[in-house]
Amino acid sequence: MQRIMDVKLPNLGEGADSGTVVNVLVKEGDKVEKDQPLIELENEKAVASIPSSASGVVSKIFVKSGDKISIGARLVSLDVGGGSGARDTTPVAKPAKQAPVPPPASAPEPEPMEEPAAEPVEELAEPGAIDNSEVAASPSIRNMANDLGIDLRRVKGTARGGRIIISDVRAYIQRLIKLARQPKPASVRPETPARRAPEQIDFSKWGEITRKPMTPLRKVISHRMLENWNTIPHVTQFDEADVSELLELRRKYVSVYEKKGARLTLTSFILKAAVIVLKKHAIFNASLDELNGEIIYKEYYHIGIAVDTEAGLMVPVIRDVDKKDLLQLSKDIEELARKARDRKVTAEELKGGTFTISNQGGIGGSFFTPIVNKPEVAILGLGKGSLKPVARNNMIEPRMMLPIGLSYDHRLIDGGTAARFTVDLIQAIENFNENEVKV
Repeated sequence: MQRIMDVKLPNLGEGADSGTVVNVLVKEGDKVEKDQPLIELENEKAVASIPSSASGVVSKIFVKSGDKISIGARLVSLDVGGGSGARDTTPVAKPAKQAPVPPPASAPEPEPMEEPAAEPVEELAEPGAIDNSEVAASPSIRNMANDLGIDLRRVKGTARGGRIIISDVRAYIQRLIKLARQPKPASVRPETPARRAPEQIDFSKWGEITRKPMTPLRKVISHRMLENWNTIPHVTQFDEADVSELLELRRKYVSVYEKKGARLTLTSFILKAAVIVLKKHAIFNASLDELNGEIIYKEYYHIGIAVDTEAGLMVPVIRDVDKKDLLQLSKDIEELARKARDRKVTAEELKGGTFTISNQGGIGGSFFTPIVNKPEVAILGLGKGSLKPVARNNMIEPRMMLPIGLSYDHRLIDGGTAARFTVDLIQAIENFNENEVKV
């Protein structure tokens, strides 16, 4: 017996409600099992497989590569009753037609929607202008309220008999702060200049051109880079680290790591050195809670590694860097980089970073200014090392010097703090403990 059901796009997770179809993995007539991938969907910077919710035969496909679809969109129809996959063609009785309802002579114009009024902000009085002598509270609280201009009659007491205690006053003040931060209604909001629309330029009048649409990934990168640059006051601290000894350590142990199925790279060493310095300078592992005006200090160390892919820049995150040895970190770097280049990295693997490292040394170039990956507050950029004459022990020696650039959010981090972080990072790199490399 035939029974047709539609497989629809399920909930994609927090903050995601749509995506672009990259590949359709089945065709009409294919037999599929439950949880078998039907399509590959690109959402933000990740590509995920969308599985079938049932077993059956594909009778119809509703999507194709390049389609942008939202939650609830039909992907395929399945014959789950063991039939050929064609829909039931039994005619269905049509409902009797209803007489058309004539339109009104003139449709009323829709009434303009009023913007909801913001809750009024209670103002504080001048110090000493409020008489709180009759309010149920201790003398110290009444005196404090009088000094601050707080009318305790507006404060809800939570102690026995409605008596006001210090936590009630604190909650009242926090409420005033929250109300003060509410956006003002449009009627009282100062006029702001409209954002200038992009200018349309006809480049073809000067010569031959080719147009290519931006990929969904490139649109995401473009949007986020613009947001990060416009909302974070960037400063970049430059310096150089002597990695001559570090490269000797790498040459000494690279074959050992290969036998263990890992590729020992400079990034592996920098990850280990960075987490040591992040523990010493906690502000670089923090985030700014702009809504509440607070600094969030994180007790975990999840470091993002920027990966250059054919589709664009991706930053998968290595979890708990402080809890892993160099061997495991080397394996994690290689695995996440491969998944990013194959577009197999998941959305969850792109989230939760506390600090980012971008290593362009394999490509070339020297110093550059990386853009902070919001909501992080700092990012470390590494260039290509080069041999330079360096004065050591009253002698000039050729040393391999690594250019580094530390970009940071100047709202939380000052120049002196960044300089101290950089000095400590260089020391951690130049004095890397060989015991950390041994397996």
